[in-house]
Amino acid sequence: MNPIRPIAHGFVALRPVGRRDYWRLQYLLTEDRDWLEPWEATTPGLRTVVNAGWMISSLKSQARRGTGLGFVILYENVVVGQLNVANIQHGSVSSATIGYWISRAAAGKNITPTAVALAIDYLMDDLGLHRIEIDIRPENLPSLRVVEKLSLRLEGIKERFIHIDGAWRDHKVFAITAEEKNGSMIDRLANTRSQ
Repeated sequence: MNPIRPIAHGFVALRPVGRRDYWRLQYLLTEDRDWLEPWEATTPGLRTVVNAGWMISSLKSQARRGTGLGFVILYENVVVGQLNVANIQHGSVSSATIGYWISRAAAGKNITPTAVALAIDYLMDDLGLHRIEIDIRPENLPSLRVVEKLSLRLEGIKERFIHIDGAWRDHKVFAITAEEKNGSMIDRLANTRSQ
């Protein structure tokens, strides 16, 4: 289920995560702990350990099963973050959920909205999915700005949805369907930025 063609726009690109990304991801996840930890999923009762190797193995396993995809986000050919596609379903549901993170140094450069736009275009245009969802904590203002730039529709709140930073946290649900997409997400992003 890996992309056949490169997924890129300008200086931003997505490529499937691989073993070669271990050291860079481990470095970013460790270096930016205080930046990322408030938004990362945790398991109740367990201490979170940064382990890029386990994460890469899990993402590659999901890709083999066709239930998920793991990408690294590149900016000027350097890995600066990660984008995951989870809960891929085909058939009558035909949907997936996107999650992402970016390093502190790369934040604020429109990299994440571009990466998410690329992913939505790929999931809908190449994989034929009908609906893409993104769930965001109401306090996560930078992530809320991403979905705002992409004009994704707010569907509501999932109360106590994911265990994050020691507690069950509410998430706002944003989505887009193929009918709403109407062209490329990259074009939509460019139009939003020009307004």
